[in-house]
Amino acid sequence: MSEPVTVRLLDREYLVACPDDERAGLLAAAELLDRQMRTVRNGNRMAGLDRIAVLAALNIAHELAQLRRSSEHRDSEIGRAIGELNQRLDRLLAGSGG
Repeated sequence: MSEPVTVRLLDREYLVACPDDERAGLLAAAELLDRQMRTVRNGNRMAGLDRIAVLAALNIAHELAQLRRSSEHRDSEIGRAIGELNQRLDRLLAGSGG
């Protein structure tokens, strides 16, 4: 079931339809966006709301892209380590006659 949720971004309220099981995630995302928008606004008091929103979204998207690259690199390293361990295990098993 979808219930409207009120989120506040830069002291403005927005009503957003959201399934009940995603409410906490939406509120957390809105809080993150609000903090980022305030950071951008504090750096440039003359910027309009649309520019603040776009710059905040770009900052968040950049952080997400960095996290994804880091995760892919970590996954690759883990895959390589598992492959090496499998090879060592195969050699040990082959050497023990088992």
